[in-house]
Amino acid sequence: MDAADTDILTRHPVRRHRLTVQDYHRLGEAGVLGEDDRVELLEGQLVDMSPIGPRHSHVIDLLTRILVRAVGDRGWVRVQNPIVLDSGSEPQPDIVVARPSASGYRDAHPRPDDVLLLIEVADSSFEFDGSVKRELYARAGIREFWIADLTANRVLVHRAPGGGVYGATEAVGASGSLQVEALPDITISAASIL
Repeated sequence: MDAADTDILTRHPVRRHRLTVQDYHRLGEAGVLGEDDRVELLEGQLVDMSPIGPRHSHVIDLLTRILVRAVGDRGWVRVQNPIVLDSGSEPQPDIVVARPSASGYRDAHPRPDDVLLLIEVADSSFEFDGSVKRELYARAGIREFWIADLTANRVLVHRAPGGGVYGATEAVGASGSLQVEALPDITISAASIL
């Protein structure tokens, strides 16, 4: 790829105006961004989200069914809804299991301390989820982050965040099982979602 094929701003150091979560919400309230716009706010910038293919949707549906039954009243299973990491990042993970909330998160999105488990399902987005998202989630202190890697039929389980990285990562293949650290009685057969 030559210089003409890249975005000019990525080749030159320019000051950028970063958006806050409040700015992002105001764009929605003003009608600049609508519910059908597939973007999320990361590091103060609007980032396009990958399209959702049939297999991606199917795995999210499977995980949702399994987790809703297993978690019960011990948490909220949220599907493709935002979480607030900090003042400049409000990603929309595929699945979040959040601690119970009396309001059901009616008045505010979950924050990192509320998240018991976060899952991204990746096919075309594996590189992005495995680098950018992993670092953002580790830096925010998300205690457990899974990437259902559909390209390699495995689930990468990341735990022990600290210093912007996860201290422990385990690859679980289709013959393995997944256990939710915060809810240790929940075990999921990897084959059931892969």
